[in-house]
Amino acid sequence: TAATPIHKVITDKPIIKVPGCPPIAEVMTGVITYMLTFDRIPELDRQGRPKMFYSQRIHDKCYRRPHFDAGQFVETWDDESARKGYCLYKVGCKGPTTYNACSTVMWNEGTSFPIKAGHGCIGCSEDGFWDKGSFYDRLTDIHAFGIEANADQIGGTAAAVVGAAVAAHAAISVAKRAKDKAAEKKASPSNT
Repeated sequence: TAATPIHKVITDKPIIKVPGCPPIAEVMTGVITYMLTFDRIPELDRQGRPKMFYSQRIHDKCYRRPHFDAGQFVETWDDESARKGYCLYKVGCKGPTTYNACSTVMWNEGTSFPIKAGHGCIGCSEDGFWDKGSFYDRLTDIHAFGIEANADQIGGTAAAVVGAAVAAHAAISVAKRAKDKAAEKKASPSNT
């Protein structure tokens, strides 16, 4: 369509982006109130969004997050897991990569947001979200701790790391004792 973002048209003034589909009214009001109160623009992130509303991932504050951490996912729409309110990650939720206040502020005076209504986050506050494939494609390029791992898997990995550290410490301790004994033996008066 050759549509051009506002920050490419207006380049001589600061631009504050308040993205969303739709933007949350309380977020827009909060930004304006901040500017009127403090006579300056709020701190912005790398995309020009106010950090006070766009500094946490939807995933971090989502009420379904405990299901994600427990490995409990909706596999298909309207399956038993969906009826139980499990995590929507496997059916395309973009919450793990989307920064917005949806999961805390919500819409309609805090009534709901897409995930609460049973639909995954579509990532609408991220640059180019329309061009990142289907809203129902599962994210496959997330590089965050714990993604698709349950507590047992994370605990097993932690135990392996601790075990390796203990073994390394023991090996270093044995080598140091052997070195100290050799040095002690060499310095002993009976060797002179």
